[in-house]
Amino acid sequence: MNAKDEPKVPTDLYYTKDHEWAKVEPDGNISVGVTDYAQRRLHEVVFVDLPRPGANVGRGGLLGTVESVKAVAEVFSPVTGQVIEVNEVLTKSPELTNQDPYGKGWVAKIKPNNLQEDLVRLLTAQQYLALQASAKH
Repeated sequence: MNAKDEPKVPTDLYYTKDHEWAKVEPDGNISVGVTDYAQRRLHEVVFVDLPRPGANVGRGGLLGTVESVKAVAEVFSPVTGQVIEVNEVLTKSPELTNQDPYGKGWVAKIKPNNLQEDLVRLLTAQQYLALQASAKH
């Protein structure tokens, strides 16, 4: 596998050990999705089960699922808070999870209860890359 085939890991995001990403938006809310690494392992995504707007989620709690032709993966919340928006486009175009996991393939936006407390428990891009590297051995 050459460098261009390696999964992308943007340095401006936070990550979970379960392969979700979290982006701190300018308004302090968190956008969440599955990482490039996760979507590659799932292969062709055919369905995304989104959380309910208004739902309260705990850090590490179930946010939804992503189904592919090969498997179903659970999506866990990287922060504790309230779901304020979901990406309805994924209901008709779940393949966006594969095509643009860090952009148009986002899953939900969450208003965190305590952003700073949750951020210290998430992985930096460097830590997430190290986690991926250790999984290969």
